Amino acid sequence: MKTLSNMGFAFFGAALVAISYGLARFAFGLFVPSISNELDLSAYIVGIIGALPFVSFVLATMVAPLAANRLGARNLAVLSGCFGVAGLALISRSSDALSLGIGVFTCGVCTGLMMPALTSAMQVLVSRSMHGRVSSIMNAGTSIGIIVAVPTVVFLADAWRFTYTSFAVLAGIGVVAAWFFIPSVSRVIPANAAPPPPVTRQQWSRLVRLSLFAFAMGFVSAPYWIFAPDLVVRLGELPPAFTGWLWFAAGIAGLGGAVVSDVADRNNPPITQALMLMMLAASLVLLAASPDQLALTMFSALVFGLAYMSLTGLYLMTGIRLLPGRPSMGPVLPFMACALGQAAGSPMVGMLVGKFGYADAFSVFCVIGILVAVLSPLYPGHIDYLTDDDEQPQEVEPEETGLQAAYDHQFLDEDGNPLEPVGDDEEAETEETTK
Repeated sequence: MKTLSNMGFAFFGAALVAISYGLARFAFGLFVPSISNELDLSAYIVGIIGALPFVSFVLATMVAPLAANRLGARNLAVLSGCFGVAGLALISRSSDALSLGIGVFTCGVCTGLMMPALTSAMQVLVSRSMHGRVSSIMNAGTSIGIIVAVPTVVFLADAWRFTYTSFAVLAGIGVVAAWFFIPSVSRVIPANAAPPPPVTRQQWSRLVRLSLFAFAMGFVSAPYWIFAPDLVVRLGELPPAFTGWLWFAAGIAGLGGAVVSDVADRNNPPITQALMLMMLAASLVLLAASPDQLALTMFSALVFGLAYMSLTGLYLMTGIRLLPGRPSMGPVLPFMACALGQAAGSPMVGMLVGKFGYADAFSVFCVIGILVAVLSPLYPGHIDYLTDDDEQPQEVEPEETGLQAAYDHQFLDEDGNPLEPVGDDEEAETEETTK
């Protein structure tokens, strides 16, 4: 294994996330117009198939922490990449809805296993003082993967089989790279960290609220990820090649999501949650209202990308803060809830499109998004987990907020104080003892 620096691992992780999330999971919507035409698929069938990677993502995420402990980071990353190669290759050879569904389901398994593998490796290779920055860069890999998929649609709009074969080759390269650069270690908790306390009723209450909001966001976002390109082609009569610019705009705007979520934690998470959900809902109705206007559809994609990535970053941060000492549970639950929402929303929007058309279906989901945004005061804001007094939450200084602060407070010592990040020499020594 070759050792990577902190930032080297961040960019390498972003590349693997770009393949597993951007190409294997979210790029599917770009090719829906071409795939549905060639395989003669109805909107309802496309909706069901579009839900499959989210279902398999949830199933894979449920077993990923155990797999990371049993297999180690390297083997789990390689296994994830192999699922990606198999799923992408199967999509490229699909002849009917069944084979296509199996392919996208397999790609979802790849997505669900990759981030836990990278997180396990990060806890060994990366200084804890850099965990927030490294995680932000890796999360940006989703947007990078979406951007990478754009040229294939612009120049190869109807050659989706060749495109997915190319994606499978990229995934294969990622498998080889993972074998060389990711250590064969399990998830590491510092030896001087106190055992995590039992999850309290208050924490469960906040976790439930967080998960419900994440589920609702995933549900509302499902129409865009699966049917936005198909909408502008069928309703707006734009050439299929133009749909690539939708994902380009969404990917570019999504790069700013980490900044927005970090700022939200420093100010008022519930207000940011409401604003971003309203933006998400607005992007749906704007696309449905002007599908024949390329400039407006791209603006809609910009709004959607910024809102979606900001919300996922905010949910990640809140989940980490809610359950200190449990890195395999806190950030995972909201992402599972979001994927379940997308899995539920995809067939629902497919059914509505088949009965009422794209405009009405997207408008219904827009209304749902607005209603959920109104409930944002119930969103769990700053997490006062260092105090037992619910009525007098502990004051949090501005410099102690943000994603890095969430990681800094992840592990506590026996006195209940955050562990100080260790130096690079101690990190290297820890790594040697875990191999």
